[in-house]
Formats: sequence, C-alpha cells, structure tokens
Amino acid sequence: MDFSLSDQQERYREGIREVCAKFPNAYWRALDAEKRYPEKFVLALSDGGWLSVLIPTEYGGAGLGIVEACIVLEEINASGGNGAACHAQMYTMGALLRHGTESQKRRYLPEIAAGRLRLQSMAVTEPEAGSDTSRIATFARKEGDGYVVNGQKVFTSRLQHSDLLLLLARTRRTDEVARKTDGLSLFLIDLRLAGSAIEVRPIETMVNHETNALFMTDLHLPADALVGDEGAGFRQVLDGLNAERILIASESIGDARWFVEQSVKYARERVVFGQPIGANQGVQFPIARAFMRAQAASLMRWQAAARFDAGKPCGAEANMAKLLASEAAWEAAEMAMTTYGGSGMAVETGIERKFREARLYLVAPVTNNLVTAYVAEHVLGLPRSYGTGGSG
Repeated sequence: MDFSLSDQQERYREGIREVCAKFPNAYWRALDAEKRYPEKFVLALSDGGWLSVLIPTEYGGAGLGIVEACIVLEEINASGGNGAACHAQMYTMGALLRHGTESQKRRYLPEIAAGRLRLQSMAVTEPEAGSDTSRIATFARKEGDGYVVNGQKVFTSRLQHSDLLLLLARTRRTDEVARKTDGLSLFLIDLRLAGSAIEVRPIETMVNHETNALFMTDLHLPADALVGDEGAGFRQVLDGLNAERILIASESIGDARWFVEQSVKYARERVVFGQPIGANQGVQFPIARAFMRAQAASLMRWQAAARFDAGKPCGAEANMAKLLASEAAWEAAEMAMTTYGGSGMAVETGIERKFREARLYLVAPVTNNLVTAYVAEHVLGLPRSYGTGGSG
C-alpha cells in the first residue's frame, strides 16, 4: 500500500507551511509566557479556510477528507506551533454534521466554515466520572418544549474563544436505563445566549491550553439545541472520537518531526572537544531512533486516516495511531532535551515549551492506558480489565 501524498496534497502541505512560517518561535514563546490565546494565528487559519477542511462544499467548506486535516495539524506542530489552539473546530463539528438536523446544519455549518462562528469547545468530562463517561451526572431536564441543565464539567478547553459548545448530559437517570451508556444526550449550546447560567473557572495547567471548569445552573435550552436523537448521545460522541484520535496523532507526529529537526540542526552545529556532538553515537543514535519511531507512527496514522475517509471501521487503527504517535513525540522530546543539554531548559530555544506540550497527549484526550485496554479487549479478545473509554 502506498501512503505517499498526491501532488495536490503536497501543495496543500506547502500552503499551510507558508501560513505557519509567519508565526515563528518568538510568537509562540510570547503567548506561552503571557498565557494568551493565539488569536492572530487562528484568525489566519480561519481566513484561509484551513479549519473548514472537513465541512462539505454544500455548507461552504472545502469538502476534503481527514487526510488533508491531518496535513494541516501536523504542519502546525512541525512548524513549532500548537494545533491544540484550534483542532476542535475540525472534529467537534463532526457530531453536528453526522447527527444534526438539516436545519441545524444549514444554520451553523456555513457560519463555521466562513469563520464567523467558532465551535472550539466540547464539555464531556466531569470531576467524579473521569474517563468513565457513563457516570456523568450533569442532567438536562425536560421542561415545556425545551430543557433545563444543571451540573458541572471539567477540563473544557477554549470556552472563552468559542461561540458554540457541544455538551453531553443525562436526559434519563442511570437507574432508569437498561445500560449505563443509555440516557445520554448531546446538545449544541449558543454560549452567547447562556449568560450567567454558565460559570467558568479557568484551570491553570503546565501548558497554555485554555482549559476550564464549568458550573451550569438552570441553563435553559430550546428543543432544537438537541443534536440527533435524545438518549443517543454516547454513540454520537464516540462517533467523533476516531477523527479526534487521528488528528491528535497528527499533531504528535508534527511535534516529533520538530524535535528531530531541531536536534539534527543543533547536533551538527554544536562543537565540543573539537567535533560536532552529532558525530557521537550516544547523540546520533537517539535522534535516529526517534525519527524511525515517528515514521512508523505516521504510517499507522495514514492507515487510520485512509480507512476513515473510505468509511471503513477504524477504531483500532485510530487508537493505535494516537498511542504510537504520542509516545513517539514524547521520546523525541526527551531526546531533544538530552541533545540540547542545559540549553534545552532555556525558554528561548522553544524545546522546554514543546516538551511540556508533547507530554499532554500521553494522557489526553484519552490516557494511553485506556487505549491499551481497548486494543487488548476489542482487538485481541482478552477479558475486559476495566471500563474502556476508547472509540469504536
């Protein structure tokens, strides 16, 4: 099988690379120091149509596949940037595209594609539930012709930079359903109308990721805020996780490429004891191994993406790609830190920033332990070890 990119896809890669070149390390370093959101960068992506890759042309998008979306996010991270600032705009709208009514799609997707509406945020995780989504307690009670929502969410990112929010909530209590994953529903919330019903408390983290805790008190939603069928929210969320896994894998592969490229350059130029440090096998071997691991992870990512675009089942491939890519990125990050030595700790090089950012995807959006449990159970047929939150 040939996973090489077509000439058109290579031109696509060059196009996003040109956009990223306008936002060098100094730009990202300043944002990280001040914990600011990359407004100018995201605006440039929106204006260029790079975030509407997956939206069909009939709704104003590019109508391309996940392969092209992978190219965008990989190049952002390979350039030294951070695709997490905007990646949700690509895959979060998938639930609306696949399960929304035609009225919802006509209302929102063209505005999202044009960059006039931002769908950057999704609220699923809760403090007491963690990775066990079936245990969420946020409840949407039927009232009149709409719903009233009360509950709490945590690790909800980019809410301050989103106009719309996808929310997973219970519409039936756990003791009222046959399976614990039943009775969950997905809602599309217009944050501009929520007012004081949603209290937002930022969570300070080791990376500039704009994440928050949400507290919803008597949040009134109209009936048409419901996405798809009531009670089918769990499957609707899972339906988008394969895309999420594949795209996050692409970010990690971009990170690994950046660490390898920076390390190769430094190892060639840094001279100690009369020769470049890259002449020492103790330096060059870890760089070469990090490169090879990233290449292998990339192939799994392309396999998952090809199956996704062909409409074939890809849960196993998407999960494996996410795990392999995140581990490859982390190995490359460790390698770069060692190659640079003390200089890697200096903020100016960008190594320590990207080092912190690369660590995130070992545990998010799903921990690699759960990915491993998913593969063990659903691919290898081993007994369930504990509740798996993997996609299917």
